[in-house]
Amino acid sequence: MNLSDARPIRRAIYPGTFDPITNGHLDVIKRACKIFDEIIIAVAQSSAKNPMFDHAMRVEMVKAVTKEQPKIRVVGFENLLVHLSDELDADFIIRGLRAVSDFEYELQMGYANASLKKELEMIYLMPSLEHAFVSSSVVRSILHFQGKIDHLVPSVAHKMIQEMRGR
Repeated sequence: MNLSDARPIRRAIYPGTFDPITNGHLDVIKRACKIFDEIIIAVAQSSAKNPMFDHAMRVEMVKAVTKEQPKIRVVGFENLLVHLSDELDADFIIRGLRAVSDFEYELQMGYANASLKKELEMIYLMPSLEHAFVSSSVVRSILHFQGKIDHLVPSVAHKMIQEMRGR
């Protein structure tokens, strides 16, 4: 096959704070891997959201959780998503939708991003029903009260969280 005949790589960015990464995130990542050749998980600095875990820890956690998946690359970022998409040569953005309330916010963000870069395509994926209620904020709330989260986060992330919290 001639290289000029090869189709372009389908590369997508899955951005988020991943504070922490959940089984819902992982479910969306696995679904996206069926569609794209490469998924770049972009862990946002998001200091305005006052994350529970620092940026380096979140990046490391996502890398640890996805290390066995060859289509995955993990990067940290703190600029506009459209600028990151230019840097990474990716015109697809993956977002997870759990409920109608997510859709309204994601629709606004999608339109805002499209106003900055017309070529950007938003791809919305739903997690499977068993993960539909799982969010990072739910996990953080449970953690705040020392509740059980092992069923909500990947086992590697759970271990890292326990080690970080001294348990």
